[in-house]
Amino acid sequence: MPAKDIYHDTVKAALIKDGWTITHDPLTLRLTRKKLYIDLGAERLIAAQRDTEQIAVEVKSFTRASDMKDLEDALGQFVLYTHLLSRYDPNRKLYLAVTDSVYQSVFEEEAGEILLQDGVIRLITFNAKQEEIVQWIP
Repeated sequence: MPAKDIYHDTVKAALIKDGWTITHDPLTLRLTRKKLYIDLGAERLIAAQRDTEQIAVEVKSFTRASDMKDLEDALGQFVLYTHLLSRYDPNRKLYLAVTDSVYQSVFEEEAGEILLQDGVIRLITFNAKQEEIVQWIP
């Protein structure tokens, strides 16, 4: 089992406050010979459709000296998990969860903006102190 990110419990609490039910902690992807662990799986009822929306959330703190190196690693993990989920759990959308300050310092800069504009990555930004979701960026 991998170590939890420092914001794991914060994001979990923020999702619950936002109306999500945590279904997996962690969400396990079982491959033929390997297991991968995405930090959280969650769902919520879509009343108008009488259906559920399912997500997977990978929490990243971006604590290294180079936020570009953190972005490279997070992006690689996001792409890998997205492709595996599309095959093994196709109803679930993957989101990367980052603090609102990481959003400002990384995703409001050129490289991060391009990833968001091109739809390469989906984000949840959260306020760590208030344990609340700030925004969803599909």
